[in-house]
Amino acid sequence: MSKTETGTPPERADDDLGAAGSQLSTAPVEEPPNLPSLGVVGWVRWFWRQLTSMRIALLLLLLLSLGAIPGSLIPQSGIDVTKVDTFRKTHTTLAPIYDRLGLFHVYSSVWFSAIYILLFVSLIGCIVPRTWQFVGQLRGRPPGAPKRLTRLPAYTTWRTEAEPEQVREAALALLKKRRFRAHVAGDAVAAEKGYLRETGNLAFHIALIVMLIAFAWGQLFKSEGNKLVVEGGGFSNTMTQYDDFKSGSLFTADDLVPFSFNLVKFTGTYETSGPNRGTARTYQAALTYSKGAYGKDKKDLVKVNEPLEIGDAKVYLTAHGYAPVITVRDGKGNVVYRDAVPLLPLDSNVTSTGVVKVLDGYKNAKGVSEQIGISAFLLPTYTKGSETASTFPGLLNPVLNLAPYHGDLGVDSGIPQSVYQLDKAHVKAYKDAKGQQLRDNLKPGQTMRLPDGAGSITYEGTKEWANFQIVQQPGTGWALAGSLVAIFGLAGSLFIQRRRVWVRAVAGPDGVTVVEMAGLGRSESAKVPEELADLAETLYDRAPGAPEPAEDPTDPDATTTPDPSVVPAEGAEKK
Repeated sequence: MSKTETGTPPERADDDLGAAGSQLSTAPVEEPPNLPSLGVVGWVRWFWRQLTSMRIALLLLLLLSLGAIPGSLIPQSGIDVTKVDTFRKTHTTLAPIYDRLGLFHVYSSVWFSAIYILLFVSLIGCIVPRTWQFVGQLRGRPPGAPKRLTRLPAYTTWRTEAEPEQVREAALALLKKRRFRAHVAGDAVAAEKGYLRETGNLAFHIALIVMLIAFAWGQLFKSEGNKLVVEGGGFSNTMTQYDDFKSGSLFTADDLVPFSFNLVKFTGTYETSGPNRGTARTYQAALTYSKGAYGKDKKDLVKVNEPLEIGDAKVYLTAHGYAPVITVRDGKGNVVYRDAVPLLPLDSNVTSTGVVKVLDGYKNAKGVSEQIGISAFLLPTYTKGSETASTFPGLLNPVLNLAPYHGDLGVDSGIPQSVYQLDKAHVKAYKDAKGQQLRDNLKPGQTMRLPDGAGSITYEGTKEWANFQIVQQPGTGWALAGSLVAIFGLAGSLFIQRRRVWVRAVAGPDGVTVVEMAGLGRSESAKVPEELADLAETLYDRAPGAPEPAEDPTDPDATTTPDPSVVPAEGAEKK
């Protein structure tokens, strides 16, 4: 015999086979009596067992993932109302159906909230009992050795002249050194390892709950708004300062982080040659900001994907454009309007358009008060032969095309209108000497004269503006931590093998100690036999094998000595 032997478990006993075979009988089976009704309490218990089962939890997680798909494909009213309105006008048949199903506000719909809450309850119902069970396992000891170790998947045995107590002490020290939880139970040493597998499983499910709570918290208390700021202008974090604002259902104005900032300068540089000509190279906004009402001014640079963080608020740089400085004078030369007017970019070269509205203070040549509206079209880089679009996003050769109108702009009608659009229903265009609509291209410093001494319009120069998105979304840190814990927990539950090892040492009929070692994994793994073989080899060095008894005990010369160099093939049985 060799110093270690491995074997496969034998077939089950005949009585087990007989019991299994009896189920194949064709004899009639007596039908069970009708079970009594479960009652209200019974049905509640049954529903709770079904809801807290792992099968239902996985099903709800799948439904939640499928439910999020429409939220990604269909415009959402909480994100972009304009796209939702456009979708309704374009798809007159689908829009009413989507409205009834809540597909324009998926994440706040009743059915999505129901799946979300049921998944939350299911996970808690799964985790709480398993946590108590696992705590009990940690506080307990590995179970004692089975009566027949030969039935286990990994098994080996040998004889040794060492005393059983010495073998058990050596096995206990070896297993503890290999980080097994081990103790002596009767005539054997019981050991177990791999508790981190269950720890990873619980950590994964707890992390899912943390992520669900963080997601819900963030949606309920989030806020998101946009503000366009021209160089030299500023912003204070109050509701009235935002150009547009949306928030969660539990968010209030008191939750806004108190701060303010000023846009000192926007810097944008672009590639001037090569295939990437016009591509942004530098895109940053220099700010001075202060936290609270009496905070000290600080300086910072806000870049794309590098927001300014002030408390729980983040200030992102999302867009930029140009704001030509326009001065309007009346017929007497009095300045009635002077301001930088933000224009909206139309293409990647920042060809921009917008409207200048002079609402008060202007009087025409006859002394009659009127309102002036001016359509503006800016080309940051004007090139002859390309009068309709800029050829470069930088201000290399800016030209501002102006078309003035006078009359009633309709702002006093009570109907809201965009600051970037001009209502021409009650205005008239200025005419030149030929009777054509007055329109002119101006460079910085040039002036357009209105006919009949009605005044003038001067293009003073160009400032730049930047659009900032201010976001407050609590729970993002918890969501990130939960996702990381979920990944590591899932990896632990998949790759860590929980297994048990038993070492039994008893005196044989001839007084020689018989050592048996067996291993069992909680799931099938080839590493269990390999680990058991390594443990057996180490223990064999401390309790070496003894000669095997002869077949004829009366013959003193008929004995065999184990050959340590011979290792039987895996799966060989003990003879």
